[in-house]
Amino acid sequence: MKSLLLSSVMGLALLGTIGNASSAECGDVTIASMNWQSAEVLANLDKIILNAGYGCNAEVVQGDTIPTLTSMTEKGQPDIAPEGWIDFMRDIMDKAVADGKLVYSSKSLSDGGVQGWWIPKYLADANPDIKTIDDALKHPELFPAPEDKSKGAVFNGPPGWGGTVATAQFFKAYDAEKQGFTLVDTGSAAGLDGSLAKAYERKEGWLGYYWEPTAILGKYEMVKLDHGTKFDAAEWKRCNTVADCPDPKKNDWEIAEVDTVVTKKFSDNAGPIMDYLKARSWDNKTVNELLAWMTDNQATGEDGAKHFLKNNEAIWTKWVSAEVAEKVKAEVN
Repeated sequence: MKSLLLSSVMGLALLGTIGNASSAECGDVTIASMNWQSAEVLANLDKIILNAGYGCNAEVVQGDTIPTLTSMTEKGQPDIAPEGWIDFMRDIMDKAVADGKLVYSSKSLSDGGVQGWWIPKYLADANPDIKTIDDALKHPELFPAPEDKSKGAVFNGPPGWGGTVATAQFFKAYDAEKQGFTLVDTGSAAGLDGSLAKAYERKEGWLGYYWEPTAILGKYEMVKLDHGTKFDAAEWKRCNTVADCPDPKKNDWEIAEVDTVVTKKFSDNAGPIMDYLKARSWDNKTVNELLAWMTDNQATGEDGAKHFLKNNEAIWTKWVSAEVAEKVKAEVN
């Protein structure tokens, strides 16, 4: 993980009470951009809207989940983490909120961070009986392994990812090997993406781990398989996410809570900006499509934010007042 670069933000303070749209009233605001696409574009979106719509002097600073949220708790900077995957440090975060240090302003991703096993939509359409993981495992012939076509393949993520561990445990829990499947180590994020893209372009079968929001799922239409059971938090913690646990059970995949987090100091002085941050939330489909555009166009987070603002007024204008919306439109058009 990248360390949070605090050198550029130390000493920055919120200047006065935020009222109307005067930069003197709003002052300096620091917004954390994490080191992945969806967080990067959301940070830049907030920057544009705060600066153009509310007269702030907002800047984006580099961060990552744990160092950013820790710094916000202990040092009160940066002011805003637009996409905080708080489950990574849930107990610490909840205590910081209870202690009056932080505030959860909104669900950044309205449907949360979603992980699981996916198949291409064209394959799901051609095989309407496949709805669950168990259904897919009845048909190894539809998902031929790259090294041995007589077996089915479940493509896994790279070493070190939590999703990779969970997928390996689910592979055991659902008795995939007994049903003629092999678990494929893709080696890297690029390897995982490449396996999916190659299969999709050739209209071949593919079954494996993925998540959203991501550019890949914005470009390739995939269907997430149902796990055939309800989520059991205790079992998830006991064995589904523990690599050496020998007896994992079938379980649903935990949906990650992804919130916009702000410091209490900023929240207390933010006035109408907090109304925006409480309303600003988007779904994974919207983000997937935006990330796909960014990837195809080699766009930066700022490019992506401007593209979204120009092409999705029906979404974002609901987050702000008519006056603020007109100022933002004037800035990006």
